[in-house]
Amino acid sequence: MIRFLFVMALTLSAPLQAPQPYAVSYRLAMSHPASHLFEVTMDVVVPVGDTSASLDFQMPLWQPGRYSVADFAANVQEFNARAQNRPLTWTKSDDQTWRVQRQGSRSITVNYRVFGDDLSGTYAQLDVGHANYTGGEMFMYVAGHKPDPVELHIEPPSDWRIVNGRTERPNQRDWKYPSYEILIDNPTEIGPNWTEDDFKVDGKTYHVVIHSRGEEGGRRPAFVRDVEKIVRAETAMWGTPEFDNYTFMIHFAADDRSSDGMEHLMSTQIIEPGVLGDRMTYDDALTTVAHEFFHAWNVKRLRPVELGPWDWTKPAATRGLWIAEGFTQYYGVEMYHRAGFEDAPAYLRNLSETIGTIENSPASKLMSAEASSMAAPFIDVALHRQRTNLQNASLSYYLKGELIALNLDLLIRGWTKNQRSLDDVMRRAYDEFYLKSPNASYYLKGRGYSIEDFARVVSEVAGRDMTDWFAKYVRGVEPLPYDEALAAAGLRLVRVPSSQPYTAGIEIDRDERQSFRLGTLRTDSPAERGGLQQGDLLLTIGGSSVSRDNWVSVLNRYQQGDRIPMTVRRFRQTVELNILLGPPELYDYRIEEVPNASAEAKAIRSKWVSSR
Repeated sequence: MIRFLFVMALTLSAPLQAPQPYAVSYRLAMSHPASHLFEVTMDVVVPVGDTSASLDFQMPLWQPGRYSVADFAANVQEFNARAQNRPLTWTKSDDQTWRVQRQGSRSITVNYRVFGDDLSGTYAQLDVGHANYTGGEMFMYVAGHKPDPVELHIEPPSDWRIVNGRTERPNQRDWKYPSYEILIDNPTEIGPNWTEDDFKVDGKTYHVVIHSRGEEGGRRPAFVRDVEKIVRAETAMWGTPEFDNYTFMIHFAADDRSSDGMEHLMSTQIIEPGVLGDRMTYDDALTTVAHEFFHAWNVKRLRPVELGPWDWTKPAATRGLWIAEGFTQYYGVEMYHRAGFEDAPAYLRNLSETIGTIENSPASKLMSAEASSMAAPFIDVALHRQRTNLQNASLSYYLKGELIALNLDLLIRGWTKNQRSLDDVMRRAYDEFYLKSPNASYYLKGRGYSIEDFARVVSEVAGRDMTDWFAKYVRGVEPLPYDEALAAAGLRLVRVPSSQPYTAGIEIDRDERQSFRLGTLRTDSPAERGGLQQGDLLLTIGGSSVSRDNWVSVLNRYQQGDRIPMTVRRFRQTVELNILLGPPELYDYRIEEVPNASAEAKAIRSKWVSSR
């Protein structure tokens, strides 16, 4: 008995053996582009000795960079499985899993089609002009075998060409990837009309691929030169990147609706709804380039511990998006400035507008940066089928993270007498967690960081313990210390009543185009306190009939302290109410120079706003 227990103990304590890798290959075709249907074939060879009775083929619920649930399985149709031309039995075990019975076969082929007609960083598009996909919305994986190497063959229409961030030669149609995660981290454009321009910085090659559906106005060469300026500004901060090639894949969709930007290890995909020939569209594309290229370091390599490898059966949950996305938002604005596209006054106006957005939000007193990160599945371009109070109760981790970065950057500059900045935090974290840490998984070099890891690095660079600071401003909802941070650079924050018209907290339902129905009212506003509620049809203000077009001007005839009668239609009845107008609900914020700032503060400001 003792010997038996000893053997059992050894068995239980032995490390579990990793499953033998499967040979997995994909074929992608698009024989009828007008149908918007991609045709996917998966060939799977199971190793000798594998006794599993079935294989589970799964579509991810989402893919990196977009944290809301996407339900890619909704666009899968005509699934079938076979072995040596013999049909295999399969069933759906849940909404994203197809379970195929092996029936003794080692080689299994599955086929399915994917509908795609959304040009975005999340979904796919196939039409008569081109095809575009990222990967997670297209390719299933074999459950338990995401770490296995995979191969891909693409068969495009006869006159279409293929390009992505891992293209190594002209007319390439075959790729090999070390894992499923890398396969789906590779947006691909397939079509006849894209162009490519290349440039080199510090021995690295950058490809600017442009798929343009509208008037360019001769601006493509200038655009490529401006992308290079951003690359130079960002690599000047980070240092020479580890990758040898990087691809900017940019679409000027000319459809007035498609808009996105998504980061990847070797590329980014940026979609503009307008045309390259339009100056505003041109500038917006450049600001997005500045943001997405910064992601090549922050989030794709320097990453929260939860971001890779992933469990695709449920949304990601990380407290760190205010760093991964928010700090990137800050540096996107900063790098656009450093590259020379925006002068110091414009840069400060940009930051001031972000402060106004956050500080004017009712959620600024309710939701912390960490809580906002955890709420990403609900607020990241998520579709809601129920009424929610997210407009009042949720905060953007992009913008709150941007302001945390702003405060930390200036505070560190002040505390260290202009010797260090947030740049040093980012470089040190990248060095420690990505470059020098042992590999924590099959997915990527290094390991992810925890919030506590990151706070420690900030403390080391700042030269003081930042534990309480993180508790107040990251996990808590205390207003950020703008006065202290800005004073370090000889600046101050000025708050004045907003120049926007007064609304009393009334919001109009954006989905109701014909009627004047109320949407989510601002929390604790005169409208809410006066008894108005979402769903009411607003009929009169102060006895005057109102519509979607004139209600604001009618309301603004009155002043703070006035009590105004209002009439609404509610549940097919007319209801009369009175609301008491209060003080301004919104404020404008402005960062301005302090005239008598110290020489030290002016030096910090000069280095910060002119650091190029």
